[in-house]
Amino acid sequence: MEKTPSAINLLAPRYPLTSTSEDCASSLLAAQKRRVNPEKPPGQGDAGSGALTLRPYQVDAVQNLRRALAGGIVREMLCSPTGSGKTEIGMAIVRGARSKHKRVIFLCNRVHLVEQTARRFKKAGIEHGVIQGENTARVYESVLVGSIQTIARRGMPEVDLIIIDEAHTVAGSKEYRAVIAAAKGVPVIGLSATPYARGLGKHYDELGGPLFEHMTVAATIPALIEAGYLVDCDVYAPSEPDMTGIKQARNAFGDMDYTDADVGRAANKPELVGDIVTHWLRLARGTPTVCFAANIAHSKHIVERFHAAGVSAEHIDCYTEEEERRAILARVETGETMVISNVGILAEGWDFPACRTLILARPTRSLIRYIQMAGRVLRPHASKERALILDHSGSVIRLGFPTEEFPLELDDGAPRDAKGGQEEREQPLPKACASCAYVKPAGVHKCPVCGFAPERRADVDVRAGDLVPITKKTKAPKLEKQDVYSQLLLVASNRGHKMGWVSHKYREYFGVWPRGLEDIAAHAVSAEVAGFLKHLQIRDAKTKAKGGRHASA
Repeated sequence: MEKTPSAINLLAPRYPLTSTSEDCASSLLAAQKRRVNPEKPPGQGDAGSGALTLRPYQVDAVQNLRRALAGGIVREMLCSPTGSGKTEIGMAIVRGARSKHKRVIFLCNRVHLVEQTARRFKKAGIEHGVIQGENTARVYESVLVGSIQTIARRGMPEVDLIIIDEAHTVAGSKEYRAVIAAAKGVPVIGLSATPYARGLGKHYDELGGPLFEHMTVAATIPALIEAGYLVDCDVYAPSEPDMTGIKQARNAFGDMDYTDADVGRAANKPELVGDIVTHWLRLARGTPTVCFAANIAHSKHIVERFHAAGVSAEHIDCYTEEEERRAILARVETGETMVISNVGILAEGWDFPACRTLILARPTRSLIRYIQMAGRVLRPHASKERALILDHSGSVIRLGFPTEEFPLELDDGAPRDAKGGQEEREQPLPKACASCAYVKPAGVHKCPVCGFAPERRADVDVRAGDLVPITKKTKAPKLEKQDVYSQLLLVASNRGHKMGWVSHKYREYFGVWPRGLEDIAAHAVSAEVAGFLKHLQIRDAKTKAKGGRHASA
């Protein structure tokens, strides 16, 4: 059954589009010229049964999707950041297809996302049926909202278009791949804010090509912030658990990440949980807050400590009954509950624009997990000009600011380097101020919050016995990087340090994590590396004496 030719007019809506701009950049530029009133930030809400009003970049996204399908693409990925209105784009696609008498199914990977989408469709006046376990109803409708688990068991109904929400999960899901393969050429549009998952562009023989063949980018986070559709954020990184020796495994997105069991043991310690509450009281008191914890026990422990401090807080997880979950989230929205803590259930699909503060208490190396969590507080709201992130996980220092522009390309599933990580990131990472823990962008020397300016390192010759700072070199030759790395391995072996110590010292020297280097120890340590380590030791001792953050050299 060949469906592609009919896709040429599949998305063409009968209601007028409100922009004819050529691409997302030009449409966002137009938005910048009419920057929104901060007292009334841009929001689309629910359009009801009337015409759906799209933002300029959303119009462009729908038009570009039409062009892709018309050009023969069968499986298209739409990248649109959290808070940019993916659901509105999805509804525009649905309405366009329905106006052409085409049948559409909108697939979700979680029960609460099925229910949430059904509510949004109902408010928007889109008649639909639901295929989800015992809640299945009105399966005769031309628009269906379905659970992938139920569809995988019962089979795909006859449809002309498949839309997949949170499509970054498709690569790691046998159910999704089987359903797409069985659809035999029916056009597929995936919606995701984080299309970084490994294998999203991988070739599959049963599909006759890549899982997703092409990607349309609706907008980027920096562009949306500049246009006023998202807010920027301030970040503090006051503490983090010691992740030395913590195991990593591939997660559901295909990323190498810390294992849940080990990360829970590292993060759920009384002093770390107490630090979370202390810094929230100092920096974020009275602001609606979402916290992402390492596991359920950790999340409940955090809630207990907030209660002890007199702060209204609640925990929610996948085992929370649906009626209770709705009641908890309603209390968060009314302000009765100030802090909502969870592990990951609120990372996708939870929309509460007034939420200003994010507590990152779950260490992660996964860019997808990180961006999904951070996106919860970047939506604009009249009650906030900027979001606040309290990073107790080391994620911002490890992965960069969540408001950066990340590489946007579909991963073809090809093997990566032996360490399983991404390619070495050459640009410098942000750093936390040693005085107040405010996270400064790369290249900023003086802290914009407290004014602290650390003593600059100088390029000087090193003699035995001299205690001098060493300037790290940027984009150093790999031979030099290997030499320093091998020397650090020797020092670690002599002092009994673990591999995590080597990685952190290497990053302090070069500004990047070690990647693609041989684990071969040197025969001796140069005066330069010895002086560098001595400098770190003195610096950390001074910082500790002042009560600041430090790491053993």
